[in-house]
Amino acid sequence: MKAAMKKVWQTRPLGSLCQVIGGGTPSKSEEKYYSGEIPWATVRDMRSEIITGTECKITKEAVKASATNIIPKGNVVIATRVGLGKVCLLGQDTAINQDLRGIVPIDSRVLATHFLFWWLKSIADTIVAEGTGATVQGVKLPFVKALQLPLPPLPEQQRIVNILGEAFEGIATAKANTEKNLQHARALFESHLQSVFARPGPGWVERRLGNVVTRLTNGYVGPTRNIYIESGVPYLLARHVKNNRLTFDGRTFISAEFNRKNKKSMLKVDDVLLVQSGHIGHSAVVTDEHEGHNCHAMIVITPVKEALTGSFLSLYFNSSEMRQKFEEIRSGSTVPHLTCGAVKELIVALPDVPTQRRLVDHSREMQIETQHLESIYQQKLAALEELKKSLLHQAFTGQL
Repeated sequence: MKAAMKKVWQTRPLGSLCQVIGGGTPSKSEEKYYSGEIPWATVRDMRSEIITGTECKITKEAVKASATNIIPKGNVVIATRVGLGKVCLLGQDTAINQDLRGIVPIDSRVLATHFLFWWLKSIADTIVAEGTGATVQGVKLPFVKALQLPLPPLPEQQRIVNILGEAFEGIATAKANTEKNLQHARALFESHLQSVFARPGPGWVERRLGNVVTRLTNGYVGPTRNIYIESGVPYLLARHVKNNRLTFDGRTFISAEFNRKNKKSMLKVDDVLLVQSGHIGHSAVVTDEHEGHNCHAMIVITPVKEALTGSFLSLYFNSSEMRQKFEEIRSGSTVPHLTCGAVKELIVALPDVPTQRRLVDHSREMQIETQHLESIYQQKLAALEELKKSLLHQAFTGQL
């Protein structure tokens, strides 16, 4: 039956079934053009399957004075340059810029708009693969018009659209529930840290951080253009440090000579790396794996062993309690950052070292559990995306 169904499907070039309408950008120097009521869409507005609002609105004069076109409500727009492969329906009459194309069926008795929409979603990877351009990938109009669209009879199109709509609604619900569970899993560890550091137990003593460390200094902050080599001493960057984890990606290495010349930022086991700018306050402890390696533009902290462990300090830095303090002491308006001087003056509440070690061990167990839950939910989200792709493939090869 499926084989017979496929035999009656025609395949037609998209350009023979649809108008492919380009867009443009009204002159930015004419502020009055952007004071109207006509929605004007760019790739930035393609955040969901239906565009219901746009960042900019333009006037009728702007439409007349530019290459933009207004695509009627309910039709499909695709990105053919910047955001290549994105596909959306329009929730209102909308003008488009030059990175988008409106795809409007010539005859609604031959091609259903929603069938067209789902087919374009199904070939997004094909469109992306055909992209050309050194800096911005794009596809040209002849390619879009030549795309071969499978064309079953209209009742069959509507049947497929109904099946996909129902299936994707269920997938969207499952995805929303999974994302909620993922957020809860991440919140578990945050809640644990809050319970540890927001309510210190008996025997905790407040100390100035500068008094319980032997080193608190900046990592190497000079130019990096000519220091990297293909292999050598691992060189740790801010991107390698996040959420109490140090994850080196094996892409940045320096010579042994450069490492020796920059002993100030050479790492020891139990040092703490604290990110100064960007994702401020993220930290991780240095393990045996990175003994003797070096780092760039981070604060390197060596604790006094008798008073503080690096693992405990890094855990402390990742708590919401300390994140709030980092927000209070950061400097700079355009590029906020932490300074060594301000970090030294932080007041930290510390238990004795054995208690620190017990709290770290318990926290690691909690972190492993939450990471396991995160992994399960991430895998489920990936499986739901694969299910969508599989359904789309089946839909347009006559297998639904």
